Amino acid sequence: MPILPTLPASIAQPSVLGLQFIPLVTDIFFGMLGLIAILIFHGSLINHIIMRFELKTQKNLGLGQYNRVFMHFYASFFFIALVHICEIILWCFFLLGLGLMDDGLQALLFAGSCYTTVGFVSDVLPTGWKSLAFFIAFTGLFSLAWTTSVMIGMTDAYKAAWNLKYGRRDLGDS
Repeated sequence: MPILPTLPASIAQPSVLGLQFIPLVTDIFFGMLGLIAILIFHGSLINHIIMRFELKTQKNLGLGQYNRVFMHFYASFFFIALVHICEIILWCFFLLGLGLMDDGLQALLFAGSCYTTVGFVSDVLPTGWKSLAFFIAFTGLFSLAWTTSVMIGMTDAYKAAWNLKYGRRDLGDS
């Protein structure tokens, strides 16, 4: 005979300030699990892209191949965009894997809406899983901030190549 059904509701479904404790802890656990997995994925790929860009850029600058620096710059942006799209798809698979959504397209749109924090899709998560949207949004915010810092460094290399190509020795000229 199950123990929980015989317990009073206040013990079986404890709540803190009106929030059911067990669903909240479950939501936080799976939200943090997804957030950490996506940020590890993001960091691994972003670091690979930036390291490749830096190696290629140093080589190309040394050989005076400034147009190649520009090409690597734009190719890196393309790959960074693909990383973000893959992260949205991973959240989609996470939502489908947890059985929170049945429709893959709806899960993809919801994950993308939360990840970008645009919020164009209504909250379609079942009761008890509503705060998972926060973790998807946190992942997007952290990933985009990380990407921004990487892009600033890449822009400095692009600017250096531009200045060298057009004979500007003072990097403040452009």
